[in-house]
Amino acid sequence: MRTNRATPPSYFDTMYAGSADPWDLAVRWYEQRKYALTVAALPRRRYRRAFEPGCSVGVLTRLLAERCDEVLATDRVPAAVEAAARRNRDLPHVEVRPMAVPDEWPAGTFDLIVLSELLYYFDDATLREVLKRTVDSLEPGATLVTVHWDHPVDDHLRTGTQLAPLLTGVDELVPLGQLNDVDFVLQTFTRRLPDGSAAPAPAAAEGLV
Repeated sequence: MRTNRATPPSYFDTMYAGSADPWDLAVRWYEQRKYALTVAALPRRRYRRAFEPGCSVGVLTRLLAERCDEVLATDRVPAAVEAAARRNRDLPHVEVRPMAVPDEWPAGTFDLIVLSELLYYFDDATLREVLKRTVDSLEPGATLVTVHWDHPVDDHLRTGTQLAPLLTGVDELVPLGQLNDVDFVLQTFTRRLPDGSAAPAPAAAEGLV
């Protein structure tokens, strides 16, 4: 596992040059299970506008679209953008566009942001910028879901376990839940309300507690 530099853009270009789906996201049971758990972790039944940077070939994008009125999915690699757009072309409320975060970032706010298998590619400074932009783009009470592979990889700066305390340490975010799977770490947060309090969890929102 590397310890200093962010993954260069050429790495992703090379991966997609060799395969239309270099991580087999569309066919692996591991990915299908992880995506199902990611969507199940969403605390709200429905979302207005979601942002999914690093969407790759758009498999998770399609699942998010079932719970959202609008989904903006982005990736820095043109081949990935084309594949994600094809996969979701029958869904008019899904927009797929090229974007290299954090240097490029969408306008407006979101009530859901999903950072899936993304943050371990960034060096310290870039990670801080990504998290700052994420928080700034989240509406009060909005949801952030993160999920990351938890085994050492040469092209990853961190594992899911190493990312977890960095995320829970963001003052504006309130931890809602964490799944420590043997293979990945999935975390769910809400952005604090303007008075600094936490948004109601699902049971409280329905008057159960």
